Amino acid sequence: MTGMTEHVDLILDGTKIAWHQDRIEAWERGEKIAPITIDMALTRACNFACHYCYAMLQENDRKVINKKVIFDFLEDCAEIGVKGISLVSDGESTISPAFVDAVRKGSELGISMACGTNGFVLNDRKLEDVLPHLTYLRINISAGESKRYAEIMGVKEHWFERVCENIRAMMRIKQRDKLPVTIGLQMVLMPEYADQIMPLARLGKELRPDYLVIKHCSDDEDGSLGVNYDAYEKLHATLHEAEALSDESYKVVVKWSKIQAGAKRTYQRCYGPPFMLQISGSGLVAPCGMLFNERYKKFHIGNICEQRFRDIWASDAYWDVVNHLASPDFNAQTMCGTLCLQHKVNEFLDSYQKGQVALPSLDGQRAPMHLNFV
Repeated sequence: MTGMTEHVDLILDGTKIAWHQDRIEAWERGEKIAPITIDMALTRACNFACHYCYAMLQENDRKVINKKVIFDFLEDCAEIGVKGISLVSDGESTISPAFVDAVRKGSELGISMACGTNGFVLNDRKLEDVLPHLTYLRINISAGESKRYAEIMGVKEHWFERVCENIRAMMRIKQRDKLPVTIGLQMVLMPEYADQIMPLARLGKELRPDYLVIKHCSDDEDGSLGVNYDAYEKLHATLHEAEALSDESYKVVVKWSKIQAGAKRTYQRCYGPPFMLQISGSGLVAPCGMLFNERYKKFHIGNICEQRFRDIWASDAYWDVVNHLASPDFNAQTMCGTLCLQHKVNEFLDSYQKGQVALPSLDGQRAPMHLNFV
């Protein structure tokens, strides 16, 4: 096993749901399936104030996910068959006192663990503890210059260099120990950040992570962040220029499918949550991050700080909510925000249900990386 990423097997713009045909077939039979992936946070708190932060729109009652809560949760996930847990969602999980223990415990239980973070507190000591237990570590960094970084990420200018130094440490430890963990950078691109596309792509070329992914910015159904989706079209030439900086061990990937989709959805029913569930850093279990806000209380199923996850998952309330989203009574085109986490899964499952695509034959096919993060 080497520390080098084989980019040919890394899917950053799409979904790996078709590789989980046993779960799709069980879902079609009406069985209660465990999520393949759970996207969650260990806290709602964050030490940054990013201009584009969607989580700020999704406030709900906060409870504390302590070490006992997360250990019980991870044991329940392993028991029911959850395959991957990404610590991303609506808070900065690395500042939780339970972060290191949670990553290690999940890994020891056989669950694929991953983390999306601003990277600020990930010093050498924490990295030594967690990198051997992670499938991927993704740093959210939406600028390549310190002044613009401070403006966009809502922090002091000198924090930029500290994050860059932490990224250098990640790569040093990964290469020294030949770890299979994938280290990536992520730019959440609002059209007004266009001036940072090339500086960030060049910064990645210097820091040498496995990849830089440039993605759209999601907005809620009220357009609270004011994302102008029509303005992305003018950025295509610059995005292609950034992609051209890719080389053998550093890949710049633009999420073209979502950037070009804008605010449009091809589907009305939401099939994704049973396969890819989201949990708030408050412990709230809801189908997706767009429904965390208190005004969507009818979609709130339970809280892992108050109840075992295996019991929440087995409850009538859980299945009533996810089945409602997949029914004609729900219309994702009018009742949801834009480009949600489950978007690509929904596109595939909707096309599959309509007979427009079939489950592919996987005989002799090499599975993509990060298989348990659909």
